[in-house]
Amino acid sequence: MFLVFNKQKIYSYLVALSTVVALFIIAATVGNKTGELIQTISKSKLVPIYNVQTDEQKVAFTMNCAWNADDIDSILATLDKHKVHITFFMVGDWVDKYPEAVKKISDAGHEIANHSDGHKHVNNLDLEENEKEIKSCSDKIKAITGKTTTLYRGPYGEYNNTVIQAAENQKHITIQWSVDTLDYNGLTGDEMWKRLDEKLKNGDIILSHNGTAHTADSLDKLLTNIEQKGFEVVTVSDLIYKDNYTIDSNGTQKKK
Repeated sequence: MFLVFNKQKIYSYLVALSTVVALFIIAATVGNKTGELIQTISKSKLVPIYNVQTDEQKVAFTMNCAWNADDIDSILATLDKHKVHITFFMVGDWVDKYPEAVKKISDAGHEIANHSDGHKHVNNLDLEENEKEIKSCSDKIKAITGKTTTLYRGPYGEYNNTVIQAAENQKHITIQWSVDTLDYNGLTGDEMWKRLDEKLKNGDIILSHNGTAHTADSLDKLLTNIEQKGFEVVTVSDLIYKDNYTIDSNGTQKKK
């Protein structure tokens, strides 16, 4: 009886131990798969470029064109005074209304980029509709300037995987911004500069708009102060890396 009892006890212990080991293996496997799934989901989220990691004291100045063109001559004169070129993101509808302004901007050597055709809420559009928005705008710009756009910025700063994938399908890189002048809220030049002065760093992309109350009359002040801080003002294409790069979850583009 003593031997039988011990064999039964040993058998019970072995069964219990086997169960624990099996549960541990299952838990580890599930955990790994869960981790892989989370990692896959994280990697699958597409992110636009908000800024660039660089040791060079360069910042890109961008201007969205979606409203009127009354201040374009003044803006171009100020940019010429500072001998700088910036990137203008144009809406297709704006291009239709102001083809002469588009040509002036292009002839002055500035970069023209794509801001969609109709300034719609692109997050609500499917892949095909997003591609059409980008292609239509690009075609209109090319018809006037002879140049194909390569950069895209969604209206209202909207983006999701579909929007970015549509841009990639149309051979465009999606660009956001890291510093906002808030000129569309009617800020004065002093108020805009206060925002930039507190935040500006290497590789930043600055957002502004034409057709606002104070962008044109504040541009000289902004450019002067940016230059006095030691920054070179460039186009987006002159700032970003064209190949061998990564974009982290915060939208910072980094050289591999």
